[in-house]
Amino acid sequence: MIDSTDSSRAKGADNKGEAGLEEARLRQQAIGVKLRHMFDEVVNEPVPDEFLDILKRADAKAADGAA
Repeated sequence: MIDSTDSSRAKGADNKGEAGLEEARLRQQAIGVKLRHMFDEVVNEPVPDEFLDILKRADAKAADGAA
């Protein structure tokens, strides 16, 4: 025989589990939004001239080696 209190406890545990999953999803979503915001800021920063010079020299060496 199944006690009705056992059934209601199981439903309560399921609801708490679902609420916990929803809370975890919301936390992950908030973290994702903040990471995208931070990444967008970095992507939009200008590339330093020294780094561009290094890339140009590397490209020139690669072109000379391929020819």
